[in-house]
Amino acid sequence: MLHDFIAWILATVHGWGYTGIFFLMALESTVLPVPSELVLIPAGYLAHQGEMNFWLIVLASTVGSLVGASFNYVVAMWVGRPFLERWGRYFFVRPALLHKTDAFFLKHGAVSTFTGRLIPGIRHLISIPAGLTRMNPGAFALYTCLGAGLWSLILTLFGYFLGGNEALIREYQHLITAGVAAFVALVIGGYWWWNRRRQA
Repeated sequence: MLHDFIAWILATVHGWGYTGIFFLMALESTVLPVPSELVLIPAGYLAHQGEMNFWLIVLASTVGSLVGASFNYVVAMWVGRPFLERWGRYFFVRPALLHKTDAFFLKHGAVSTFTGRLIPGIRHLISIPAGLTRMNPGAFALYTCLGAGLWSLILTLFGYFLGGNEALIREYQHLITAGVAAFVALVIGGYWWWNRRRQA
């Protein structure tokens, strides 16, 4: 079943090209459960085969992610917290996950729209608290593009260097997740140190 689903995503990415990557990553950055790994790893494989351009994949993915995240941002700004608390579960926004994302945003501030994009489970919802707090749109777009661009680059590289080998993808996926988590911790630590020095 997993193999068939990956094959379908691969066929979709291959058939729609960069438009398909843009569309799927825009959906992934809203509240819909579209795994970015199953979009960008096969796309990286197609780049490895010479059928797509590596950097256009990353660009299409990043812009698509910004569009999807901006949709969340605007909707959250418009409907407000009471609506999301009451009705969010019907749109894949479970209250517990919303609270977890809120706490992450409040703890790390605006930079969380960058670091949050690198954390599975939080990445597709981090734009909601940004909208609820009416974060500066320019800063939101910048941090979102940085985080989405880095995530897209990592996953596309993953598919490119593994050459579409599904067994290797399953075997080493936990390593890339751990590496991303370590990088996020480093970024947060650097931000905390910089913020502390600035306030000293």
